[in-house]
Amino acid sequence: MATLRRDAEFTTYVQARRPWLRRIAYLLCHDWHRADDLTQAAFLRLYLNWGRAQRAENLDAYVRRILVNVFLNEQRSSWWQRTSHHQVDVDEITRSPTDEVDGAIDLVVALARIPPRQRAALVLRYYCDLSVSETAALLDCSDGTIKSQSSRGLDALRAVLADTRTPSGPTTTQQ
Repeated sequence: MATLRRDAEFTTYVQARRPWLRRIAYLLCHDWHRADDLTQAAFLRLYLNWGRAQRAENLDAYVRRILVNVFLNEQRSSWWQRTSHHQVDVDEITRSPTDEVDGAIDLVVALARIPPRQRAALVLRYYCDLSVSETAALLDCSDGTIKSQSSRGLDALRAVLADTRTPSGPTTTQQ
């Protein structure tokens, strides 16, 4: 009976949090298929440690840490170095009713062009809205490293966005 209850609790959690974790995985790797694999691997590790995870103060933070560790470990493996990057699937990320779709596309494409650690720092700091300390703990580094990775990542994003933007609409000159 305990196993059935444990499995039911796990299943309920996974069903509720899968879209959230998948989106974070996508922002890290920029490939929906790979994001699915990362999410699956994170949930597998979560299942294996479900008892400990349930005792965690913040279960979402625990799962997010698993996901980031899976992503960064995969980046270090020789398998990842031998495979090619996939194109960003723009249709999947533009299902927003707002007028800022072009900006979202530019940002996702730009994120794909920066190094994985900088990308992870930016996604955790600005998409997941974590503090410098929380991000540093999650990535197992110092606060200063997160600050420098975030700063360099933002500089890289600005440079990529400046290169990819084309003037739209009339330009005005101020006198």
